[in-house]
Amino acid sequence: MAQKKIAAPRSAAKPKEVLEVSLKGKPISASRSEMAEVVLPATTNLLGKLLGGHVMHLVDIAAAIAASRHSNSYVVTASVDYIDFRNSINVGEIVILKSQINRVFHTSMEVGVKVFSENALTGERKHTTTAYVTFVALDAATRTPKTVPPLLVKTSEEKRRWREAGERRKVRLAHRFKKRSKE
Repeated sequence: MAQKKIAAPRSAAKPKEVLEVSLKGKPISASRSEMAEVVLPATTNLLGKLLGGHVMHLVDIAAAIAASRHSNSYVVTASVDYIDFRNSINVGEIVILKSQINRVFHTSMEVGVKVFSENALTGERKHTTTAYVTFVALDAATRTPKTVPPLLVKTSEEKRRWREAGERRKVRLAHRFKKRSKE
């Protein structure tokens, strides 16, 4: 699981010949990202709660940062498999997003994002949202999908998240192909 071999063009004069290029695996810690911002009235509803659409926007950004860090490339959102709003976030609180790669496939990566609210006066934190977002890495020059370095999983928690990401991918792909067959 440490290295992945891909074919790369050897030279412009001989495009059919390929040279084996090895991608070195990266640990989950290389992708971990955290961002925070204060919830202001402009992003809240009439009850002073952070808008769900704004939370989804922040989730997409935090997840994209983790995916870009792992792949060292531009990334695009391919799907959002799951987003669960558990607790609301109030105006004046701090919203904190933590993201990391759960699993790497070939050109895609699943990123897990946890969102927390923090009361700025008391320091109390609440887990508010969980989301799983899939990104595809793009080659900088061609803007086509590119192979992503493998993920090095070590701890039992990382292995659990890796397994669960594989199960979510099976469901996601089954749903995608089911939709296409109906069109």
